[in-house]
Amino acid sequence: MIGVLGGMGPLATLDFFSKVLAATPASGDADHVPLLIQSDPRIPPRPPAIVGDGVSPLPALLAGRDRLIEAGAKALVMPCNTAHFWYADLIKGCSVPFISIVDASCNELQHKVNPGAHIGIIATRATLVAKIFDAPLQRAGYTPMVPNDHQMDTLVLPGIEFVKSSQSVLGGHLIEQAVQSLLDQGASAVILACTETPLALDAVQSGLRPRTIDSTAALARRCVAWWQAHR
Repeated sequence: MIGVLGGMGPLATLDFFSKVLAATPASGDADHVPLLIQSDPRIPPRPPAIVGDGVSPLPALLAGRDRLIEAGAKALVMPCNTAHFWYADLIKGCSVPFISIVDASCNELQHKVNPGAHIGIIATRATLVAKIFDAPLQRAGYTPMVPNDHQMDTLVLPGIEFVKSSQSVLGGHLIEQAVQSLLDQGASAVILACTETPLALDAVQSGLRPRTIDSTAALARRCVAWWQAHR
């Protein structure tokens, strides 16, 4: 059984569950990955804790981690990119494997885009400020590209909030503009490094999806592969 440390946000957790099902080669119920899902929206917001004076979500994340392990999880995943700011703290003393959405996304990128390319990152400002994706991308030979402050304030952040408030179509129009801008500036691909952003693009049936790396889907496929290797 794989434990899902979710609720950040709830719709993104639901999307992850759906993508695990879609990624599983199953002929019946028993072939699917057993998941133990904690969807707890009460976990303190991640961005204010990174870029402001918000309450740290780490105690709640650690409590959720331990709750899932005690309930029988043999591996863990967390479908939230910004929360991976605390990934090093979460794997410290963790008794089971903790599959990283960042590693999963960068691994998929390497199968689609050759090293040396510029790669756009659409994410919360906190994810960008913390450079959660920068070092992994640079180690793989890529150059990260991010939206400018105006694009963050008028496109990316409002787009994410629209999804969180169940207005994904409105969010999709904004996120699509942000992705297109990075592609126009020379990005070979764009990592959707916020789990709300794939939902936004899908809500408007964006034609840009083939040029993106869906971090949620990447984590789902890694989750399925882990289960098939360890079941």
